[in-house]
Amino acid sequence: MTTLTKDQVRLSRRMSLVLRHRPETAGLTLDTGGWVPVDTFLTALRISRAELDAVVAFNDKSRFAVATGADGVERIRASQGHSRRVEVDLDLPPADPPPTLYHGTPRENLTSIMRDGLRPRSRHHVHLSVDVPTALKVGGRRSADVVVLSVTAATMAAGGHVFHCSDNGVWLTSVVPPEHLSVKRTNP
Repeated sequence: MTTLTKDQVRLSRRMSLVLRHRPETAGLTLDTGGWVPVDTFLTALRISRAELDAVVAFNDKSRFAVATGADGVERIRASQGHSRRVEVDLDLPPADPPPTLYHGTPRENLTSIMRDGLRPRSRHHVHLSVDVPTALKVGGRRSADVVVLSVTAATMAAGGHVFHCSDNGVWLTSVVPPEHLSVKRTNP
C-alpha cells in the first residue's frame, strides 16, 4: 500500500478543512450533499488533478469521495465528519449495524462519557469503528492514553436508534446513551 508524502498529508488536511469545516476559506460553497465540482475545487485550492487523485486514492481513512453526477459533472466531498456549522445531508440510507461497534477516546473523557453517553459535540454524528484497532487509532489522534468503548449497536438499532454507514466504512449515529457503552480496552 502506498502512503502519503508529507506534502500530501498537508494537502489532505487542507482538503479536510475545506470540505468538512470551512469551505469559505477557499471561496467555496458546498451543495446540500457536501459536493463541489472537482474543477472548481482544483482551481480554489490551486492544485493539480494528479495531486488530488493521489490524496483521494492513498488517504488511509478514505476521507474523500469523488463521483460523477447525472449531469456529467465530477464532484468531490468529504465522506463524513462535517462540523455542525457546515450544513450538509450526506443522504446516507439507514443501515443495520453489526452487533458491536467501537469508539476510541482519551481516558480523560471516560467519566463524562459513561455518565452522559457519546454525543456528536461539534459534528453532525457520533463516529464509530468496526474494530478495536481502528478505534485505538482514532482515539490516539488526541492522546496516547486511549480507552476503547464497546457500543451495543444492534441493541440500539432494535430500540429505534438509526445508524448510517459512510462511504469509507465509518458508522454514524446521532447519540449513544450510556447504557449501551462498556469499556472494551485501554491503551497502553
